[in-house]
Amino acid sequence: MDERAALALLSGELDAAGDDAAIVDDLVVTTDMLHERTDFPDGTTQYTAGWRAVGASLSDVAAMGAEATAAVAAYAVPEFTRADLLAFVRGASDVCDRVGAEYVGGDLDGHDEFTVATTAIGRLADDPVTRGGASTDDLVCVTGTLGRSAAALEFFERGDAERANDLFRFEPRIAAGRALAARATAMMDSSDGLARSLHQLGEASDCGFAIESDRVPIDESVRAVIDTDDEEDALERATTFGEDFELVATVPESELDAVREATAVPVSVLGTVTAREDGITMDGTELVDRGFTHG
Repeated sequence: MDERAALALLSGELDAAGDDAAIVDDLVVTTDMLHERTDFPDGTTQYTAGWRAVGASLSDVAAMGAEATAAVAAYAVPEFTRADLLAFVRGASDVCDRVGAEYVGGDLDGHDEFTVATTAIGRLADDPVTRGGASTDDLVCVTGTLGRSAAALEFFERGDAERANDLFRFEPRIAAGRALAARATAMMDSSDGLARSLHQLGEASDCGFAIESDRVPIDESVRAVIDTDDEEDALERATTFGEDFELVATVPESELDAVREATAVPVSVLGTVTAREDGITMDGTELVDRGFTHG
């Protein structure tokens, strides 16, 4: 049983399972686990690991349209060192500071592989934005650019750790999530990749999507690691690699200008919501459900 099958199983046992975060009164709560083997390539600094691990949970808070308030982490390593522990905590604290939240501690443990479990908490000022409210003819939008993490992995493999770490330290889209909160009909973060996110949104909202490839906002860093003329490769990395932590949302066309005016982050229109029987397509061809899989 893989992760998605396990989540499907639990959705039958837990009413709140299946969205980016759980809702408790006016709070949203989410947790993530990251491992050295699958999530932190060789060359990842502990500062970046702290930033990225906590940022992943903050991204889930953003996807619900909530304000971020606090985060904690359970930090497990084979051996504690002063420099690594302090660097991790400083990265975790700095990403919280970036979005107006506070890193308030956590737990320490020994483990044979560097492993981090993070929890973030947010507060709702409006109704939460779930994955299940998209309507036919809504616009399909994404914040920021896609492909940063794919490019970062290439830089890690080339030994350019400084640039790779810089790309790995993404900004959780809390402000954009708040801007979308009162206007989006459905939303989630793109941690599993754009293609997989669209399939997950489509399943939750019982709809299809018609996407146009030339509207996908490919990060400029992707061009630096591939043949600049290979548009197919660039698009593949931007849509299926995942781990970019942007927001994918459906928005009524009448609300698009208001969304863009309310956030400094670019919001790109990728296409439209269609009927479920029309499927999920890019340029009229089926968009296969492929993306990041947690090992």
